[in-house]
Order: sequence, then C-alpha cells, then structure tokens
Amino acid sequence: MTDNLVHTSKFLSLILRHAPEKIGLALDPQGWADIGQLLAQAARHGRRLSREQLDDVVARDSKTRYAISADGLRIRANQGHSLAAVDIALPPATPPAVLYHGTASRFVEAIRADGLLPGSRNHVHLSANRETAVAVGARHGKPVVLTVDAAAMQQHGHMFYVADNGVWLADAVPQAFIAFP
Repeated sequence: MTDNLVHTSKFLSLILRHAPEKIGLALDPQGWADIGQLLAQAARHGRRLSREQLDDVVARDSKTRYAISADGLRIRANQGHSLAAVDIALPPATPPAVLYHGTASRFVEAIRADGLLPGSRNHVHLSANRETAVAVGARHGKPVVLTVDAAAMQQHGHMFYVADNGVWLADAVPQAFIAFP
C-alpha cells in the first residue's frame, strides 16, 4: 500500500474500532457505519476521503481489516474493537486444536501470571499459524509466540469466534492453556 493508503487505513482503524466520536460518527451495535456519513463526517473534520479511496483501502488491505456490506452502503472493522457497545455478533466456532498468540517478550511474565486478557480490546486475538503470530509479536518488540491449547479450552467451555478475516477471537485465555517457550 502507498503511504496515503496506509494513512487512510490507520484513520479507518481509529474511527471504526476505537473512536467514532472523534468525527461525530455513530456505529450500530454490530460495528457498521454508513459510508456516506463516514465520508461526510471525515470531511467535516478535515480528512478528505473519497469512496474510491475507501474501496481501495478495503480491497488492498492484506489483513482484511475492513468489510463493506453486501449492499455497499456500510463499512465496519472485522475485529479489534475497544468499544464495549460493539458486538460484531460472530457465531461460536470450533477452532483448530492449537492456536498461536504473538506478543513481545516484555509481556510474557504478566501473561504467565494472568493469562491472555483482551486489554483495551473486546477479545484476545489468536492466529491459526505461527508465522502470523511472529509478525504480530514483532510489531511490539522482540517477538515471542505462545501456543494455546484451543481444543482443551473448548472442552472446558471456553468459546471461540473467527472474524471474517480469519483472526480467531476468545474472551480470555487462562494461563493453564498456554504453552510458554
């Protein structure tokens, strides 16, 4: 993506995941925003954005962070929300036996003590493959990949969800289900 598209993607992430009120935008309970209102409110707050730019960001985002509704009128972030009022209403799903969580080495001791917690987000994010987890962890420092026994978690009543972009979500991961390196 070009620098302009990266900048636009970061703007969309902020607005659609964390702070729609920064531009006076309202999200529905599933996190959808009206595209016309998004473009108008962004312009009112000094961020000129065309429908073509929006479509380009959605189409070229390698992590599939955003979705446009089937009717083409609404947009939402696929996961990563910190807004308590947003529930993207994913059905429970059966995960692979093992999932991975990428983090920075400086967080490992806290995770050993408390397990994986969503922090400011609504869910803990997990990956189906180690490579993705390494990339996620590297964004925050020296990467560490934790292995999650998802099969055992599910047998103990923990729920999993999978976002439209393949990111696995859980409310939390108790330390008993985490294999540390």
